[in-house]
Amino acid sequence: MIRQIEQVGVTSSMKKRKRAVNTSIYALLSALSVIWLLPILWLVISSLRGESTNMYTEYIFPKQLTLGNYLKLFTDTKLFSFPRWYLNTLFVAVCSCVITTMLTLMVAYTYSRLRFKWRRGLMNISLVLGMFPGFMSMIAVYHFMKAIGLDQSLAALIIVYSGGAALGYYVAKGFFDTVPKALDEAATIDGCTRNGIFWKIILPNSLPIIGYTALTAFIAPWIDFIFVSVIMKDNYANYTVAKGLYMMIDREHINAYYTRFCAGAVLVAIPITLLFIKMQRFYVSGVTGGAVKG
Repeated sequence: MIRQIEQVGVTSSMKKRKRAVNTSIYALLSALSVIWLLPILWLVISSLRGESTNMYTEYIFPKQLTLGNYLKLFTDTKLFSFPRWYLNTLFVAVCSCVITTMLTLMVAYTYSRLRFKWRRGLMNISLVLGMFPGFMSMIAVYHFMKAIGLDQSLAALIIVYSGGAALGYYVAKGFFDTVPKALDEAATIDGCTRNGIFWKIILPNSLPIIGYTALTAFIAPWIDFIFVSVIMKDNYANYTVAKGLYMMIDREHINAYYTRFCAGAVLVAIPITLLFIKMQRFYVSGVTGGAVKG
């Protein structure tokens, strides 16, 4: 009887400690979320400010709310052509996303399913090369594009963003490793080719990794600033939003275009946010593994 009472006491004490730890964790996460959301809230508030375009003000909340900053982005294009930059970014991001997704999945499937000479060596080389930051080669890339006549063009950006896509194969390969090989064997017995197995059987059962790869491939060119700055130089018409918005906050224009810059930043964030919310379950499954078994 005494032992039972002691066990009940120990269990109750452990539960209290667990509740205290959980409460502390929730409090910490709540504080971190507030800190993380503050810059976003400030950006949105500044984009709606109607009484002043200056970067610095003596107050936090606007005295006058307006959507005029958003409207001016699309109507006042004499100096900053935001609609053109937005369409450029969308075109480059979509094309790069499609090419990158296909290359990454095909290479990952090859490494996962096929066995050939130098397979292990090629995987290691690809993994090591993928660890080097892309900007280390940007000068060489620019001169190469200039040599073939593609410098300062949107095609150059698409090639740059999707050219090294296969080096990021390892996440997709880990996912394909979880797809039962019995699917391949059954399809082979039915006379399906290796190409048919990949397109008709493996990909339909790999929606999580397709979503994950497509999402990461879309975000990269959408937010990139370094490569577009090097490749485009002074080709104003082919700027993307990252480069274009940066011009709004240089020393000459920041006080006149700051609120418009904030509005542009909000518009840039909206597609990525909606895309991530829509594909979140695929993103999580793609990282953790979630292939169809059986």
